[in-house]
Amino acid sequence: MTRLARDPLYRRHRFPADVIAHAVWLYFRFPLSLRMVEDMLAARGVIVSHQTVRLWAEKFGRHFANDIRKRSTGRFGDKWHLDEVVITIAGKKHWLWRAVDQGGFVLDVLVQSRRNTKAAKRLMRKLLKGQGRLPRVMITDKLRSYAAAKRNIMPGVEHRSHKGLNNRAENSHQSIRMRERIMKRFKSARHLQRFVSIHDPIANLFHIPRHDIPSSHYRELRAIAMEKWHQIARLRVA
Repeated sequence: MTRLARDPLYRRHRFPADVIAHAVWLYFRFPLSLRMVEDMLAARGVIVSHQTVRLWAEKFGRHFANDIRKRSTGRFGDKWHLDEVVITIAGKKHWLWRAVDQGGFVLDVLVQSRRNTKAAKRLMRKLLKGQGRLPRVMITDKLRSYAAAKRNIMPGVEHRSHKGLNNRAENSHQSIRMRERIMKRFKSARHLQRFVSIHDPIANLFHIPRHDIPSSHYRELRAIAMEKWHQIARLRVA
């Protein structure tokens, strides 16, 4: 049987690295609750509580997501789609601001309590800091805050504002909507921000557009993504 060498990242953890990494992958890759992941591990003979899965998801998920971000720097497209969606947390409205490129890869996400120009500016500044460059074009819905923020933050960038042009960004919210239903809403704005900051980089790693590519090519790309995941999770063969 192949044996995995234990990386220092997993020091002081009783369970093997491949079990921990698999639990984190399940939780962020698919719309599963912590208890669902607990049950799926139990089906494989791994008995662990959902609270332990939560701790793994927070600790290792953050580490994996940061590594994916570093590997992805400068590799995204130059057409940015920006959109915002309302999320109710503890009876109060919050706004999940999201930016994706023309390929559907998530550039950044920011949870804010307002839907105004100040909030739009915060998203754009965060995007520029993370991407390190200006976009060729920015596409948004008809919210006026985008135009006002763009004039101040990146005045030379072309801005297209049209509801029908922004389906790519709107569709990107669907996975969080599904997770919101499964988790019976997020506990706090901080909880939501922490979750999407881990979820979206992992989703990017496995984002493979399925249209117009043969099944064999899709499987090849999926295998490449899994190999990258094993590298990021430091699953080394002894």
